[in-house]
Amino acid sequence: MPEGTGDQALPTQNPLARKLKKVLETRLENEKETVDALRTLSTFFTENSLRTRRNLRNDIEKRSVALNEEFILIFSEVNEKVASLSDDVQSMSDMCDGMSEQLKQVKAKTQDLISQTTKLKAKSHELEVKSKIAASFVNRFQLTPKDIEALKGTDGALKEEFFVALDRVKHIHDDCKLLLRSNKQTVGLEIMEQMALQQEAAYERLYRWTQSECRLMNAESPEISPMLCRAMEALESRPVLLKYRSVYRAMTDTANAYANPAGIVPRTPEQVVQLLS
Repeated sequence: MPEGTGDQALPTQNPLARKLKKVLETRLENEKETVDALRTLSTFFTENSLRTRRNLRNDIEKRSVALNEEFILIFSEVNEKVASLSDDVQSMSDMCDGMSEQLKQVKAKTQDLISQTTKLKAKSHELEVKSKIAASFVNRFQLTPKDIEALKGTDGALKEEFFVALDRVKHIHDDCKLLLRSNKQTVGLEIMEQMALQQEAAYERLYRWTQSECRLMNAESPEISPMLCRAMEALESRPVLLKYRSVYRAMTDTANAYANPAGIVPRTPEQVVQLLS
């Protein structure tokens, strides 16, 4: 044997020795996972025997399967709850979509209602303005029931209201000239005709009342009442009518025995009034 053969290399260590050496050299404070694994192993590996060491791998696999099955069971429950929650969320989403659609419809109806309300307000304002214009027109160009009653009278006596109404008739008749100068000529002519008829009837009544009052005057009571003076002043605006009525009555009076009164006064006072109007 050559010299130095006594210093041959040490025999190669077997695998078990190497593993044991590696385990002994391991610093447990740096191998937390290993410590946790050993701690878990100690919970079910309680007997260190040949049988238990041989079955250790099988036991670990069974335990792993059991843990996986437990995990699957728990996860299945979680999955069911998540699925139920998903259904609830979907239901809520559908309800939100339905509410959103209803809100859109309500909004559209509300906008339509607001539009109609705006139009109705504008129409109402327009009608209000027209109503005020119509009321103003009626107040200016029409007699009130009180004025008509005052002109016609019920007891035959004249009162102050009669002359107030007669003045109003005159003013309305004069104001109709404004209508004749506008695009309301037809209305103006109709109102003028109405006022002319009212005026003629009023003067007829005034004339008859004045005549009756004059007949009552005599030498014993020559005083003229204020109302008679007012009546005479009103008749002064129709001097032709006053004179013509006197002539007409004189001509048609049978006591005067005119042979042909129609040849002298061919028209009645009413016809003369229409001509004068």
